[in-house]
Amino acid sequence: MSLSSGPNSPSTFMLPDLGEGLTEAEVVEWHVAEGDEVQVDQVVVTVETAKASVDLPCPYAGRVGTLHAAVGGVLEVGRPLITIGANEKSGSGSVLVGYGTSEAKRSHRRRVTSGGALPDASTISSGGLATSAVPGVDTVAKVAKVVESPATKPTLAPMIISPVVRKLAKDIGVDLTGIAPSGHDQVIRRADVEAASRPVNGDQPHSVVRADRTGDIRIPLRGVRKAIADKMTTSRREIPDVTTWVDVDATALMAAKDEIKAVNPEAGIGILALMARISMAGLRKFPELNARVDTEAQELVQLRDINLSFAAQSPRGLMVPVIHGAGEMTTAQLAAALHELTALARDGALSPAQMTGGTFTLNNYGVFGVDGSTPIINYPEAAMLGIGRIFERPWAHDGQLALRKVTQLAFTFDHRVCDGGTAGGFLRFVADCVERPTSLLALL
Repeated sequence: MSLSSGPNSPSTFMLPDLGEGLTEAEVVEWHVAEGDEVQVDQVVVTVETAKASVDLPCPYAGRVGTLHAAVGGVLEVGRPLITIGANEKSGSGSVLVGYGTSEAKRSHRRRVTSGGALPDASTISSGGLATSAVPGVDTVAKVAKVVESPATKPTLAPMIISPVVRKLAKDIGVDLTGIAPSGHDQVIRRADVEAASRPVNGDQPHSVVRADRTGDIRIPLRGVRKAIADKMTTSRREIPDVTTWVDVDATALMAAKDEIKAVNPEAGIGILALMARISMAGLRKFPELNARVDTEAQELVQLRDINLSFAAQSPRGLMVPVIHGAGEMTTAQLAAALHELTALARDGALSPAQMTGGTFTLNNYGVFGVDGSTPIINYPEAAMLGIGRIFERPWAHDGQLALRKVTQLAFTFDHRVCDGGTAGGFLRFVADCVERPTSLLALL
């Protein structure tokens, strides 16, 4: 149960089940303090799971008695989160797993700055809103809070979407009111905080939590970083992975990309979208690779749907968004989904559903200027296609040596789901499509 109360006893709100198999969450920020009065469905705390940052509303009204975890503390699902004092009114009528109703008014406690201008209506209605991914809850919360008090005129607190950014600023002692946002939307992001903390001599930003007596920096392994570490450890422990690779002449693919852009620039179809389209065709030809291993049932499960995972860097670290139903999408639809999910990843706004359920991963590490890699498979998937940088190299073409745009494709697969012949067949199919992209027309 997520709630605990009696007729004349304090009411305790337990950390609810946030879905997607998540078992714990870290407290990032309390929006109330002990002794504060809260209303039904008021957001009282922001927590961070391995998937997303979540604002939690309290289903009780009354005076806060106990906050059961400090900022930075990690709680398991079902453990006490906040207790509201005895004999207080409880008014949330549709609580299932600890979430309140969606229509009640919420408020966030925010520090008020000593100066600043009021936002215009467009800022409050669009740029000043952030969405958190909690199923069954009205998840829109204002991030630019206009506060009014008898002593001061209304002022505007810093616009910060991510609670992770607020915590980082607090940890390293950066005053958010003195930071100028670098983006056009005037929202302070992690990069802005790190830039403000960087010493004049150009040293690295102080994104540290503490230093021990030897001067070594110790950073807690929590949140997304912990989730990545756990998943990679599980993958390496359970999956007998193998990597094979091939150098490919991508000149024709680059030319096709340019032609598509000239004909339909609004579609935003780039190399990653074209590689996604080629990969979908390859998985239909080699369905053994769109699979997972059910170790308990001792079965290989070939999956009906192709849900494409892809690696994306974000202020929170490496994110792996998922395009659900990618196998049925056109190239333009794949491009749109890639753009949308990449933007959400950079803003730290991906929901848990947008980061789970993948069946195959596309990893474009070439954007980091590297040629090849032997990546760890995104458990519990069975395969990953990697794309190195595309650059000019001397290449034998039509019997002559010429400068061609060449890339290295690397394919890592779970040797339990197939043998090398299948994996090699998939990689060769992809390579042939890269070298002769018009060959895909025969499959449409």
